[in-house]
Amino acid sequence: MPGNKLKGFTAGIISSAAFGFIPLFSIPVRSTGMVPNTMIFYRFLFAACALAILMLIKKESFRLQKREIPSLGILCMFYCFSSVLLLWGYDFMPSGIATTIHFLYPVIVTLVMIGFFHERGSLVTYAAVALAVAGVYLLSAFSETSPFDLFGFTIVFLSGVAYALYIVGVKQTRVRMMTGMKLTFYVMSLGAIVFLITTSVRDTFMWIPDTRSWFNLVMLAIIPTVVSNLALVYAIRHIGSTLTSVLGAMEPLTAVCIGIIVFNDPFTAPIAFGILAIITAVSLIILSRPLEKTIRQLIIKKKAL
Repeated sequence: MPGNKLKGFTAGIISSAAFGFIPLFSIPVRSTGMVPNTMIFYRFLFAACALAILMLIKKESFRLQKREIPSLGILCMFYCFSSVLLLWGYDFMPSGIATTIHFLYPVIVTLVMIGFFHERGSLVTYAAVALAVAGVYLLSAFSETSPFDLFGFTIVFLSGVAYALYIVGVKQTRVRMMTGMKLTFYVMSLGAIVFLITTSVRDTFMWIPDTRSWFNLVMLAIIPTVVSNLALVYAIRHIGSTLTSVLGAMEPLTAVCIGIIVFNDPFTAPIAFGILAIITAVSLIILSRPLEKTIRQLIIKKKAL
């Protein structure tokens, strides 16, 4: 395997695994009484500061075109909704399960592209959607001590919808030519402003209470935000978006492992099969085109015999 491709695969794994660390750093801070809005304000603020430093080091321009500003505002809204709903969802279900349900976003992206942008559907796509629905159903049987919570499921599912719309927006709006670092910097910066305003208006702002919370919030900004996004861009440039997306399956697996090892989340057979079904569904959607091409080639060869 060429060196650049190996680095690309490594970056893809790092990116997806880093995102799975969100519950490790967010749940301890949440236990101090800090509401999700305030927590996300600090996450976005620290991430924006880190990205600004990196942009200065790389001498990357901060300049924006006027036509890019509305798109950035919409993308920021989707990213903010996704972040706050996912953190809120951890109050209603084990962290690994919440992250797995959130990971339905590639399925949602496919449905949005088919329904609104006239992207061609296929039997592989529909089979993947059916698998995803079955997987989510299996996740409803968490355990006797962690029953299915419809409200919690709805919150986490909507976080996935918001993230899916964010991904579609990045590809379909005027910011599609912007570098990943600059795009992430402005989304984080706008998000920090939004959450500072909302926490101030609702009088829920909270200063960071202790050293441990400082550490967790900084790590929340660095690992699942800055590192994850920069590694994602690197991976896409070296191995392409399809393979990078497949490696995204590390997200729920990382979160489940952290939930079980660190937070003593339950792990049952239905959960295992549910996670497997969802990951299989997402992989089918991501690989639908090469799978269809392979199937067509096999059919042609069979007819030629």
